[in-house]
Amino acid sequence: MFMFALLALTLSPSVIPADAMPCQKRRDQDRAFEARKQGRILPLPEIERRVIPTMAGAQYLGPEVDFDTGVYTLKFLRNGTVIWVRVDGRSGQVIGHTGY
Repeated sequence: MFMFALLALTLSPSVIPADAMPCQKRRDQDRAFEARKQGRILPLPEIERRVIPTMAGAQYLGPEVDFDTGVYTLKFLRNGTVIWVRVDGRSGQVIGHTGY
């Protein structure tokens, strides 16, 4: 019985500290700020200004950034299909997409 309770507690989402996600988000923001400051990536608003207008009829769901590669991935939804647009964070050029 003790092992079952321990397993249930271990797998419970409530075990994850409530502030774990905001802490990770803050680290990501710090990394993005440093990368922008060092000129390794363009600011997200600049990337969004270049890409969002090209996605007519699609709902913008949000971005992700891979700091190791400097690639932004912008996520859209159009007619029930999820579309990911990969953008070179240095040049702002679209380098790939899926879901069209």
